Amino acid sequence: MAGRGLFVTLEGGEGAGKSTLLRAIASALDGTGKEVVATREPGGTPEGEALRRILLEAAPGAWEPISEALLHYAARAQHVTHVIRPALARGAVVLSDRFADSTMVYQGYGLGVAGEAIAAIHRAVLGDFRPDLTVVLDVPVEVGLARAARHRTPDRYEADERAFHERVRQGFLAIAAAEPERCAVVDATRPADEVREAVLRLIARRLGLPLAASAE
Repeated sequence: MAGRGLFVTLEGGEGAGKSTLLRAIASALDGTGKEVVATREPGGTPEGEALRRILLEAAPGAWEPISEALLHYAARAQHVTHVIRPALARGAVVLSDRFADSTMVYQGYGLGVAGEAIAAIHRAVLGDFRPDLTVVLDVPVEVGLARAARHRTPDRYEADERAFHERVRQGFLAIAAAEPERCAVVDATRPADEVREAVLRLIARRLGLPLAASAE
C-alpha cells in the first residue's frame, strides 16, 4: 500500500459521475472516523489548478500530445509531493478524481503518445507510486457525453470527436483488465445510489475499511 493510509482513485470517461461519487464516498468515509482527503487531477494544489486551466481551456490541438502528458505530470508531481504523500503518511484516506491512468488513456490511447513514453515519464516523476485501488466507472460514450452536456459547457476534451472518446473508454477497460489486483470496473449506467453502494462494498472488501453497513 502507498504509505500508512489508503489511496483510492476514480477513473472513467466524460460523464461517468466521478465527481459526484467522490463526494458521496468521502461523506461515507467520514463516518468511519478516518481523515479523508478528497482531491482531483489535474489540480489539488495551486500550481496544479493553474495547469488545469491551461489544459482544459486550450483549443483542441493547441498542445502537442506529449506536451500535454508532461504538463499533467508537472501538476501530478506537485500533487503527490505536497498533498497525497503527506496525507498518506498521516494515515488518511485519499480520494482522487483522476490520476495517472487518465494520462495514459487520454494522451496515450486517445491522442497517440506511446505508452512506453508515458510509463517512462511516470517512473522518472513518481517511481513505482500507484493507487491502492482504482475504480473505473464505465459508461457508453453516448451516455457519458449526454450527461456531461446537461451539466456544463463542454471543455476541450468533451468537445473532441466520438472516436477519441471510444478510444478513451477502451483504454480504461484495457488498463483494468491488465491490472485486476488494483483496478475494478463498475457499471456507472446504474442509478447513483446503486453505484455508490457498489463502490463502498468494493472499498470495504479490497481495503478492509468498515463500510459494509454504510453500503447496505
